[in-house]
This record gives sequence, C-alpha cells and structure tokens, in this order.
Amino acid sequence: MEISIQPDAAAAAEFVARLIQQEVQSRPRLVLGLATGRTMEPVYAQLIRMHRSEGLDFSACRTFNLDEYVGLPGTDPNSYRHYMEAHLFQAVNINPANTRVPDGTAENLASECADYEDRIQAVGGIDFQLLGIGLSGHIGFNEPSSPFASRTRVVTLAPATREQNSPLFRDPGQMPRQAITMGMGTILESRQCVLLATGGDKAAILAAAVEGPLNTMVPASVLQLHPNCVIVVDEAAARGLNRPGPAPRVRRKDQFADSLVKSGIASTTST
Repeated sequence: MEISIQPDAAAAAEFVARLIQQEVQSRPRLVLGLATGRTMEPVYAQLIRMHRSEGLDFSACRTFNLDEYVGLPGTDPNSYRHYMEAHLFQAVNINPANTRVPDGTAENLASECADYEDRIQAVGGIDFQLLGIGLSGHIGFNEPSSPFASRTRVVTLAPATREQNSPLFRDPGQMPRQAITMGMGTILESRQCVLLATGGDKAAILAAAVEGPLNTMVPASVLQLHPNCVIVVDEAAARGLNRPGPAPRVRRKDQFADSLVKSGIASTTST
C-alpha cells in the first residue's frame, strides 16, 4: 500500500487526476472504475480542464461506476448516472456507449448485478479503480459486515450512510434505502486502485482502514490486501495516521518516489 499526503484537498484532487491522466495517456483504451460524491468533484473538474487545455483524450476509454441507488432513474438529479453526466461525461469526449452505471430501476435487480459483472469481465476487468471512503468505512456501498469476497449486488444502506448522504436530497426522507454496488471482491480484482480521502472528518476511519486490522466492520480495510493500491489524502485526513514502521510507511509530499517524479506526476509514497 502506498500513501501520498498532500497539503490540502485541492492538491490531493489534482494528484489523483494526474495519476488518471498518466494512465489514460499510456493506455487509451483504459477501463476506469469511477466513484461519485463531493470528494470526487474536484478530481473530475481537473480531468475536464486537462481535456480542454491539455488535450486529454477519453474517446477510447471504458468506464464502470461503483454504485447506484435502487429506484432512481438516470435522469433523477440524485442518481449517480446524472452525477457522472453533469460532472464528467458531458464535458469530455468519452463515447456515451462506453459508460456504464448500474441500472437501479432494472426490473430484475439480481440479473442487472450479474450482467454488470459480466460486462466488466467482457472488457478484461478494471484497470484503474477510483475510490472514496464513507464515514462508516464503506467503499462503494459495501457497508460494515460486507464479505470481502462479495460481488456486485443489492445492499441495504447503513444508517450512517443515509445520514451522510440524505442532505443531498431536496427531501432527505426520499433518499433510497437500497443501492446496487460493486462488491469488494470485484474491487480487489482491479489492476490498480486509488482511494482519495480529504477532510478531518475522515481521519479516524481512514486510520482504521489503513493501520487497523483487516475487519469486515471497516470495509475499506480490505484494500490492505490489494497489490497495487495508493491512498491519497490531505493533511487533515492524515491526522489519525500514527503508526510507524513498514506497513504502511507514510511520507510527506516532499518525499516522492523517483519513478513518479520522472513521469511528471506529483510524488507518492511506498510501503
């Protein structure tokens, strides 16, 4: 596991965007796993800027989103399909046919979940998976007690998740109680994953995920098993990272790996 501590949220978002830029440029047909939420908005804003001012080309990329609310059509302002259209897809040159978000209105949700897994496998798996972390420790909507080997499925949202997300709805009482999410087993099969966490409210759960034991009650701790995982945080989210030693070693922004420096990307750390 690698940890990059950036001075603030804006720097952390730009760092993640530069990682994505490098991957897209080196593999134009990159399969991207995408996340939603307020933490990701500055990342997508940076990617749009790179597309417009630096010619970053998304035309051959394929994307799969982590999750979607059950019962919300893609036109609903609170759906994750709508979020992706507004924050990225409509502003870059990606082929709409190459963008996948689970269909939360599917007549048969179990079939939709199985089909989503099949579609990921059909393109050879996810190359680069972008992740956030919820206050409950969830990644995607894999709530506490989710099995580490879980696949794409329908889940019931934890009270903490509903409390965190319901203010985004005009009527908080209308927030769905279920969602479709990629499973943790699906996420672990990605070739690279990057988790972005910013803000002091994430410090405690981030420390539990990164430095604590593997624990299904902290779903993000499963990332300790991933062979190519980068955790990107700002100083506020890093405040809970206290454990010294080899797993993980935390370095500050001025202690970057030579390989990423040479590639023109802001630095990262290594375990």
